[in-house]
Amino acid sequence: MSKILQIASSRRTWAWPYVLFMLLFVVLPLILVAFYAFTDIDGHFTLRNFAKFFTHSEAIQTFLYSLMIAVFNTVICLLIGYPAAYVMAQEEFKTPKVMAMLFILPMWINFLLRTVATVELFNMFGLPLGEGALLFGLCYDYLPFMIYPIYNTLQKMDNSLVEAAQDLGANRWQSFWKVIVPLSMPGVYSGIVMVFMPTVSTFAIAELLTHNNIKLFGSLIQDYITTTDLLNYGAVLSLVLLIIIGLTSFFGDNNSEGEKGGMI
Repeated sequence: MSKILQIASSRRTWAWPYVLFMLLFVVLPLILVAFYAFTDIDGHFTLRNFAKFFTHSEAIQTFLYSLMIAVFNTVICLLIGYPAAYVMAQEEFKTPKVMAMLFILPMWINFLLRTVATVELFNMFGLPLGEGALLFGLCYDYLPFMIYPIYNTLQKMDNSLVEAAQDLGANRWQSFWKVIVPLSMPGVYSGIVMVFMPTVSTFAIAELLTHNNIKLFGSLIQDYITTTDLLNYGAVLSLVLLIIIGLTSFFGDNNSEGEKGGMI
């Protein structure tokens, strides 16, 4: 009995479900993607799929266009989200929880339903569906992911630093740019990553808000993955996107660590 209690109280025992989950739903899918990317339809090793990607103009153009849309959406979310997070984090702001709830409420509904509702709103007001509708829908879906990291960073910031800057002669604008903005950069970076990464790989929002007239890289991957003869090429596109996202996250983490070290 004591051994059973000892095993049940061990951290390693409770870690096994998470390990199994990671193996089944993270590691195994990545291995399958890599396997299909480096093989042909007969299962033989090949690099032709990668060569096809670098010579396939549609894939390259779609990927660059997806990056452009992701940059635009990230910038829009940052321009809207940073002021909202800053206002919510101020001590004189009396209803930050109410504002937070207003931003959370749409996320309680599946994003596909929100996107369909956005399509109906555009149809109701006679607005055309296209690139503008796509950016609106992306911003609507991912704006909370920009606001909350910045809000959490600003809320935890030591206000005595701002007071010290003002005591040294800085006005409110200078205190904002010299103290608040640099200290909020970890939250800004987290928000950028949380908005930029899923925007690059999204496909359902683009299909619904443009009537499938605008294809993003995620849409291209879906088309090839669902086609049996092109499954291996779709795996290459997925692997390329995973590598780029991984490199972006890796270098971003190194930069954020450098910023923290510079502030100490």
